[in-house]
Amino acid sequence: MNESPIFAKTYDLLLWLLPQANKFPRAYRFSLAERVQGRALDFQETLIAAGKVKGDARTACLRDADTQLTQLRQTVRLCHDLQLLSLGQYEHCAGLLNEIGRLLGGWQKTMQVKAPNG
Repeated sequence: MNESPIFAKTYDLLLWLLPQANKFPRAYRFSLAERVQGRALDFQETLIAAGKVKGDARTACLRDADTQLTQLRQTVRLCHDLQLLSLGQYEHCAGLLNEIGRLLGGWQKTMQVKAPNG
């Protein structure tokens, strides 16, 4: 499970994003920085849960992960718009998020193929 590309890319995202959020100005550190970090960590935890369960529970976890990823994308976009992340930082993070999104979508499609009546 942990060798799957989505887990590796998510880990890479966390390694990069968590320290960046710690550098936010004090005015945003206890609101937006915590939200970014929490959403990223929640997303990772949901992916891990999806890797551990089977059937409908896995499908539900993947659906939750998809929602969490969308929320994280929007929060990162807000960070960029508030100039908490530079354009280069935003592009790097958005690239990681897009790649993770493609991997998550592929996993969801695989689950639909395994259970076409669901």
